[in-house]
Amino acid sequence: MKLNCDMGEGYGAWIMGRDSEIMPYIDMSNIACGFHASDPDIMNNTIKLAIEQDVKVGAHPGYPDLHGFGRKDMSFSSDELVNMTLYQVGALQALCVANNTSVSYIKPHGALYNLMMRDMEVYKSMLTAVSKLNFKVPLMIMAVPNHLEYTSLAKDFGVELLMEAFCDRAYTDDGKLQSRQISGAVYDDIDSIINQATQLIKNKSVTSCTGKKLSIEADSICIHGDGKLAVAAVQGIRKVLQSL
Repeated sequence: MKLNCDMGEGYGAWIMGRDSEIMPYIDMSNIACGFHASDPDIMNNTIKLAIEQDVKVGAHPGYPDLHGFGRKDMSFSSDELVNMTLYQVGALQALCVANNTSVSYIKPHGALYNLMMRDMEVYKSMLTAVSKLNFKVPLMIMAVPNHLEYTSLAKDFGVELLMEAFCDRAYTDDGKLQSRQISGAVYDDIDSIINQATQLIKNKSVTSCTGKKLSIEADSICIHGDGKLAVAAVQGIRKVLQSL
């Protein structure tokens, strides 16, 4: 099981997250590409930090929503979604090349990610964008119990998938994330986070907000870098992995 974290999400003088403390404990860094957060300097510095810790660089494109941190629902055509995704990935890839590395995967951010998992047309737009790149990388999506429609479409587009699960978010009975607008959707205690990660690692399952046990086959676990418990969470989960 790999650990991934959303990173490089500051902007200008505004610092978001504790990237330098988290990076030594993860395997994959989802780096914001300038639309929901970040700027060229932050992107470049985060890439350098990932290289120093031998962490893979992933592109983390989102909606053009600095004010809402990419978590507001927005409406775009398929062409617009494809173009904004390619634009952001291209920017990060250019900085990666300048640092003698490359984007290793793509993970949409926030509201775009959530809509991708609800709306198959948006999902197709993300697959289209990834398939148009002149370098092959996987698309990271949410590991859900019924994933055949997602995997079948990805195969049609010639796109590999990475499946991820979440340790710091509550799940609904259908295996999706509970809305952040609902109290308790984001865990605020370290025991809940570590316990859910341990269940995902050892049992390949997660327990929904109503107590339903869901089978989850994940390649990676996400820790949200802007969470106040992110450092403690990633350190604790790494200990669990090292104990296996």
